[in-house]
This record gives sequence, C-alpha cells and structure tokens, in this order.
Amino acid sequence: MHHASIRTANIHKAIAFYELLGFTVSDRFTTGYTLACWMEGLNGRIELIQIPEPKPAPDAFGDEHYVGYYHLSFDLTEATTDLPTWLDSLKQRFEQAACEEPSQFQPLKVLLEPTQQAIGDRVYEVAFIADTDGLPLEFIRDLNNIVSGCIGMI
Repeated sequence: MHHASIRTANIHKAIAFYELLGFTVSDRFTTGYTLACWMEGLNGRIELIQIPEPKPAPDAFGDEHYVGYYHLSFDLTEATTDLPTWLDSLKQRFEQAACEEPSQFQPLKVLLEPTQQAIGDRVYEVAFIADTDGLPLEFIRDLNNIVSGCIGMI
C-alpha cells in the first residue's frame, strides 16, 4: 500500500500528534484548495489533508452500527517488547507536550488499554488510541512471533 489518507480539521495539530507517535513529514503540498502532507513512520506512510469547515466525524470506535473505514493498525511486534510499557511512555509524552503547549496538544485519549486477543490461531496484544480528530488507531503485537522467535533461538 502506498499510503492511508486522513482528513483532519487542523493539519498543524495532526502533524504534531503523529510526530509524537514517531512519524516525520516527508513532503508538504496542496491538494488544489487545502494544505496536505505525507508523513512516514511506524513502517508506513500517511497523508494528512486539512479540511476547511470540517464537520465532526462519526464515532467509528464507539458506535457499533457504524459502517465504513474503521481504523488504521500499526504492527509494533519488532518495535517494542511490551505494549503496556510502550503505551505508558506514549501517555507521558503526550502529558508533557500538553503541559508545554496546551494549545497544540491534549493528553492522549486511550480507547482500549492493552489486552490480548485471539484471532484465528494467533494471539495478539492490542491497544487503541484516538488521534486529534478522534480517528481510532490500533497498535498490535503478534505474540506468536515473539514466542516462535525465542523457541528458534534456544
């Protein structure tokens, strides 16, 4: 996949949010009538597009009847050894940023604390947070790959 596109009410706040997640701006451009950029990080690329006169987005995470794109998911299997510790560190970064620049940042909104979930024959550690516009973002670790890697090394 080339990129996932995210429409945002405030591109500057969105850029700051995703930078705290580890993304960096790779290209800034306009899409005819508005500001946009590509950001790279967490083994992927996103496009942010600022929407003039935005309307509130539907609650994709909380509304069980919502139909449409649901969330972006980032695989942290290789990036961290522990999703709860990673999330706690992320919360601290956002709290610090909110103290230093309250007009730019808010404390991190966690939609689902880290939990284990069996999907098929795999066990995953998953957590969800919301971005500046309320878009659900999933962070996932494949616990089977961790165990398999350790067994292979013994």
